[in-house]
Amino acid sequence: MTQPNECTEEYAAMMDESDPLRSYRNEFYLDKDMIYLDGNSLGLLSTRAEQALLDGLNDWKTLGIDGWSKGENPWFYMAQQLGEMTAPLIGAEKEQVIVTGSTTTNIHQLVSTFYQPTAAKYKILADDATFPSDIYALKSQLKLKGYDPANALVRVQSENGMLAEEQIIESMSDDVALIFLPSVLYRSGQILDMERITAEAHKRSIIVGFDLCHSIGAVPHQLDEWDIDFAVWCTYKHLNGGPGAVGGLYVNKKHFGREPGLAGWFSSKKEVQFDMSHELTPDADAGAYEIGTPHILSMAPLLGSLAMFNEAGIQQVRQKSLRLTDYMITLITHELSGFHFSIASPLDHKQRGGHLLVQHTHAASICKALNAEGIVPDFRAPDFIRIGPVALYNSFYDIWETVNVLKRIMTEETYKKYENKRNIIA
Repeated sequence: MTQPNECTEEYAAMMDESDPLRSYRNEFYLDKDMIYLDGNSLGLLSTRAEQALLDGLNDWKTLGIDGWSKGENPWFYMAQQLGEMTAPLIGAEKEQVIVTGSTTTNIHQLVSTFYQPTAAKYKILADDATFPSDIYALKSQLKLKGYDPANALVRVQSENGMLAEEQIIESMSDDVALIFLPSVLYRSGQILDMERITAEAHKRSIIVGFDLCHSIGAVPHQLDEWDIDFAVWCTYKHLNGGPGAVGGLYVNKKHFGREPGLAGWFSSKKEVQFDMSHELTPDADAGAYEIGTPHILSMAPLLGSLAMFNEAGIQQVRQKSLRLTDYMITLITHELSGFHFSIASPLDHKQRGGHLLVQHTHAASICKALNAEGIVPDFRAPDFIRIGPVALYNSFYDIWETVNVLKRIMTEETYKKYENKRNIIA
C-alpha cells in the first residue's frame, strides 16, 4: 500500500492510529469545537487530575484536620509524595525533589540559599531571553545583598531569540558567583546544554541552577548525572497541574545540610516540627526548602497528572512531542509557502523543546483569527505565534487541521479584520 502524502488528512489519521499514547487523549476534557495548542502556557484538565482534587476535597469534608495524617494521601507528606512522583521526569533521587511554592518563590528561596557573594565573587550570570519573573527575582536578591543589579547582574545577549553556549561560557568570569538560566527558552523553545554549562561552571567554582518551566513534562532531564546544583519549575504547563498549581524544586544531595535562605514552618524536620521550637531544625533533604504550609487543593491534581506521566514514560512523551512539532514544521514549510511565515525555533531535535515559535508580521491578528476558528495558540511580542502541542492529548489531526485553517485564513485574508495588537493577556 502506498503511504499517503504527509500534507493530507489521511496521513495525519495514519499517524494518530499508530500513536502509542493515543489512549491518553480520552482522559482529558477536550472541547470538540476547539483545538488547544497552548499547553506550554496552561495544560488541560484530565479526569485523573479532577478525581484527585475531588478526593482531596472529600478528605477535607470527611476527615477535617485529620486529613493531615490520615486518608490515602496524607497532606503532611504530600509535598514529598509528589516529589517522588516527579523525580523520574528529571532524573533525580526522590529525596532531592519537593513540590512546593511557585516558580518565583522557589527562585527566591534557592538563590537566597546558594548566592553567597564575596568581595571578589559577587555577580549573577543570567540571559536576556529568560522569562521576566526570573530577572525580577534575581534583581531583588542582589539588592537584598547590597548590590546594584546594573553592575552585578550579567545578562548574556541572545541573537534571533537564541543563546550561544560559547558566549555563556565566555561570560563565566572570575567574579561570577552564581548562574541561573532557563533549560528551554520560553520564546524560541531552544534547549540549552545543561550538562555542558554545568561542567564549565563547576570548573570555575560557580554554583549553577536552572528554570525548568518550559521543559519539565516535555523534555527528559538527568539532573543527578549532570551534577546540577539546583532547579525550579512550575507544574501548570506540560504537567497539566491546573491554573496556579504548586511549583517544584530540586537540590543536589551534595548540598544537603545547607541552611535554607528563607526558612519557614515547613522547612522543619518532620519529626520535630510540632515540638514548636523557635530554633529551626531543617529537614535533612529537599524538604528543608519548603517555606509555608502546603497548598493542598492546588497540589492534589498533580497526584492524578503525574501518575499519567509515570505510566506513559517521559521518553515516550518526548518522542511524540518531537513528532508533533516535526509534523507542524513540515506542513508550514509546504502548505504556507509564500505567506511569509518563518520557524524561529531550532530544527535540530537536540536543541528544540516542546513548543514551536512561528514568526509573522501580523502574528497578533493571525492569533485572533485562529481563536475565532476555535484554535488556541498564544502570541508573544513582537511578532510571534507560539504553538505548544502536548503529547498526552494533542493529535496529528490537530496539527493538520490547524495548518489547514491557517492556510485558509491567509488565503482569504480574514486575519485583516483583527487589530494586530495583543490582548491584555497574551
